[in-house]
Amino acid sequence: MKKIKRHIAVKSITGMVLLLVVFSAVVGIIGYRSFTNALLEQYSDGAFITARAAEKIVNGSRIEEYVETGGTTEEYAETWRELDALCNSSGSMFIYVIQADRVDYSKITFIFSTINRDSEYTLFEFGYVRDTSNDEYREKYAKLYNGESEEEVVVRDKGSSDTGNHITAMIGLKDRDGNVHGILCVQRQMDELAKVRRTYLTKIFVTFIALALLVTVGQSLYLHYVLLKPLNQISQEADRFSKENVPAEKKLAETIKTRDEIGRLAGSIDAMEEQIKDYVDNMTRITAERERISTELSLATRIQADMLPNIYPPFPDRREFDIYATMDPAKEVGGDFYDFFLVDDDHLCMVMADVSGKGVPAALFMMASKIILANNAMTGNGPAKVLTDANNLICSGNKEDMFVTVWLGILEISTGRLTAANAGHEYPVLKRPGGRYELVKDKHGFVVGGMSGSKYTEYELFLEPGSKLFLYTDGVPEAADAEGKMFGTERMLAALDSGDSDSPVEVLKTVRGAVDGFVKGAEQFDDITMLCCEYKGNVE
Repeated sequence: MKKIKRHIAVKSITGMVLLLVVFSAVVGIIGYRSFTNALLEQYSDGAFITARAAEKIVNGSRIEEYVETGGTTEEYAETWRELDALCNSSGSMFIYVIQADRVDYSKITFIFSTINRDSEYTLFEFGYVRDTSNDEYREKYAKLYNGESEEEVVVRDKGSSDTGNHITAMIGLKDRDGNVHGILCVQRQMDELAKVRRTYLTKIFVTFIALALLVTVGQSLYLHYVLLKPLNQISQEADRFSKENVPAEKKLAETIKTRDEIGRLAGSIDAMEEQIKDYVDNMTRITAERERISTELSLATRIQADMLPNIYPPFPDRREFDIYATMDPAKEVGGDFYDFFLVDDDHLCMVMADVSGKGVPAALFMMASKIILANNAMTGNGPAKVLTDANNLICSGNKEDMFVTVWLGILEISTGRLTAANAGHEYPVLKRPGGRYELVKDKHGFVVGGMSGSKYTEYELFLEPGSKLFLYTDGVPEAADAEGKMFGTERMLAALDSGDSDSPVEVLKTVRGAVDGFVKGAEQFDDITMLCCEYKGNVE
């Protein structure tokens, strides 16, 4: 039942029928009132014609004489017979003459009273006194007696307990001086009016029912062929396309050839199907391409991870030092890198670097830079020489103008002497035995790859047994929370101090935990790379 109510045809037909009801009601009311007024006017005119004829029969100057004689004179009897004849010949129900109580017009006295012989009503005798029917009659009696009106009419078309629907025409009976001595009344029944109005209402109702049926049938057929059938075709095509995802061989525009909104909708459905098919094909190709790229990026991530030292402990037979490092890229592949390797039995080279940019280009540049730096370090040159040679080599083929910040240090294991050089990288952090972690504000040279011929300055640090060296990229202090507030160097140093007695592995975990606790799940925008080396000295 609910589906039927929601059907567009039912809604449309219901709307048309409601509109027809309103239209019929308005037309019916207007016609009913106009028809009733015309009939009332016709009844009123007939009643007054009879009243004027009766006025000629009754002599207004003789009314008082009739009252005094009690209606026993031959003249009175002759006047009554003429009124009776007029009443029955004119189709009136009553013709009567009354005198009203001039004090408040609440009572009337009958002087003459005639009645249609076919009527079942009672004839009032001479001198009969009764109460005035209502205030309307009293007002009209007063106007006639006072000369305010020559004639009055009372219409009782809503039924009466005494005489039913009727109209009463009243005129004042005057003497030669113009004084009113009585009121002549002609009453005509309006049973025919009520009958005609009932017939009129019946015709209106029957016409409405016929029009409603005609509208229902006609509107149903019209909607079926003009609206519902095309919409059903469009709906079926939409259902078919949603299941098959293949445009129809025969287009809707070839079946629905109208130029109205339905026709334009059919053309839009055809165009939409073609566009969706093209979109699905493009998305299929794009998805396949993304899967291929994702696979290649995953492979690049594994290759990059394999390029960095990732087996711990890296030197299980060397007890003079302990070293650990991590690199967490912001994307699938990163531009940061670290490295550590033995140049010889007494020299450990450590590298911390950050390539400009991110993603695949940075990763490729990072691997090339790592290899160049490692190869130059293995020659036995000092850090400044290694950076100088690497810079010149990278600048010679750097058409993309990429660069890398590098901190490179070589630790003499037997003595704890650390020789380092800084190419635009972050300050290293050093903790001496019993002390706190502090920044080593070394002299920065220009970034590697930025300008050919750049020179770099070396400096030395002496690590006592128990000292720890912490290296990092800018991803650590510049890690930001959801509001853009950075972690900062001070928080990094505080995190380091909170785990000062930990091993390098625990040191990095402590710092990373502090960073994660600060950013609270905010997106990582830069690679986070860290290295910690603990110098233990000659344990023997």
